[in-house]
Amino acid sequence: MRATPLLRGLSILCLGMLSLAATVQAQSPAPAWPTRPGTVVQGYPAGSAIDIVTRHLAAHLQKTTGQTFIAEVKTGALGNIAAQYVARAKPDGSTILLTANATHAANIHLFKNLGFDPVKDFVPVTTLHSLGFLLLINPARVPVTNVAGLLEHIKNQNGKASYGTGSASARVASELLLQIRGDLKATNVPYKGSSQAMSDLMSGQLDFIFADPGSALGHIRAGTLRALAVTNKERVPCAPDVPTMSEAGVPGYDLTSWFAVFLPAGTPQPIATRLATLANEAFQTDEGKAIEKNLCLSSFPGSPASLARLVETDTAKWGQIIKRAGIEAQ
Repeated sequence: MRATPLLRGLSILCLGMLSLAATVQAQSPAPAWPTRPGTVVQGYPAGSAIDIVTRHLAAHLQKTTGQTFIAEVKTGALGNIAAQYVARAKPDGSTILLTANATHAANIHLFKNLGFDPVKDFVPVTTLHSLGFLLLINPARVPVTNVAGLLEHIKNQNGKASYGTGSASARVASELLLQIRGDLKATNVPYKGSSQAMSDLMSGQLDFIFADPGSALGHIRAGTLRALAVTNKERVPCAPDVPTMSEAGVPGYDLTSWFAVFLPAGTPQPIATRLATLANEAFQTDEGKAIEKNLCLSSFPGSPASLARLVETDTAKWGQIIKRAGIEAQ
């Protein structure tokens, strides 16, 4: 039976409506964001480098979006507490994690139970900064001027030397140093953050620590602490007189950390993309650049895709480093 002109017309009309609906759907705007006050969460002590970065990001998001954003500190378990909190938050872009590489590359090798999955429980947004660490001593307790002198001091302590660690990166950096020679032993004293470890170093209770340059430069200039080396592959502009570990007699030692932004799994990708743009813009401002200079941070902008790749490669890299350092998961 042949279709009547009316039926043919209705068929064409229906097909046209379906095509129009598909076009409208494809061109529909991204989900509105932000739709309510937001929080930028970080898991390290107040006043630390990552805390300062977090507060600046929250202020920039509030200024550029017109929505309230606050910075929140949730310390504990080398950043894991903050990561757990954000992983369980509503995936609408209102709860943001700003964290170091520990939670998404190192801690999975250091803890038997993280309480979250670094990949499945998060949407990657962007990297912000990279940074190395300074090997620090209190010259009043350890009167040496180079890494070789520190290693000899540790050996002479016959296992009584101690070092403080306020992050996963600091612990790995310390253990790697001790692995240079098989006859070196020292006791790890864990802290919630590097600032507490630095306080005990200055009071003479520790032999050495690794800490971010921004938190140590003032003490170095005052002469209360001495920097023996930096873990970066190259010297850092904020401490040009401090040699790299390779220059200090530890060839091949290259250890850097990074700060990055994540959202809870299930957050719409357009929100992650928009947040990545705003987060990177936050540190292109004069205030953002001043923060980077004062904290000795290297700019490390990225995207959701580049951060996803970095998490994958650095998880494998830190796993190898931690295994080589002989650290067992707790």
